[in-house]
Amino acid sequence: MPIEQWLEAIPPLLVYVIVGLVIGFESLGIPLPGEIVLVTASLLASQHDHLSPLWIGVWASAGAIIGDNFGYLIGRRGGPRLFAWMGRKFPKHFGETQLEHARRVFQKRGAWAVFFGRFVALLRILAGPLAGSLHMNYGKFLVANALGGVVWAGGTAAAVYYLGVVAEKWLKGFSYAGLAIAVVAGVTGVFVVKRRLAKAAEEELEGEEEVTHA
Repeated sequence: MPIEQWLEAIPPLLVYVIVGLVIGFESLGIPLPGEIVLVTASLLASQHDHLSPLWIGVWASAGAIIGDNFGYLIGRRGGPRLFAWMGRKFPKHFGETQLEHARRVFQKRGAWAVFFGRFVALLRILAGPLAGSLHMNYGKFLVANALGGVVWAGGTAAAVYYLGVVAEKWLKGFSYAGLAIAVVAGVTGVFVVKRRLAKAAEEELEGEEEVTHA
């Protein structure tokens, strides 16, 4: 069963909880499709009155913030063992090359890496554990983590929801197939924009390193 049909079949509260849990575990350091679940739930909210985009954004933000905080604590207490285990279980995501790249970014950019890391797939998963293992000041981490979580989760939920609402209004007199095409195009547009934001964030985070080598 496709994820959107699965989410449609369960009560709204459970949808919110699932969104929060998936994003929370992703932020903890487990490679789950948090962004896909967030986008799908937000799109469903634009088509179904019983789902609230506000609560989707709230639960997604809470999951991101809480998951990152647990990831920070785990990384601070057992970073090397955690990364060794993650490298064995998920070598594609947490190989030595990926981890070394993320470490360099965090060592140079600190709290900004936590904030901008929300928009970069690899850093979104590693932000908490890496910050903890590098003994980043917890106060700075907490502020950057909270701001990044709210901007990423809330912004994504709002953008996808309003795209879905606009698409439905424009195509109210057309077929469901036309509506589906428009919605897919809108969501694709969101991912393209987010991809460009992620690239810009990576360039921002690595800019200092390039200047140093120059």
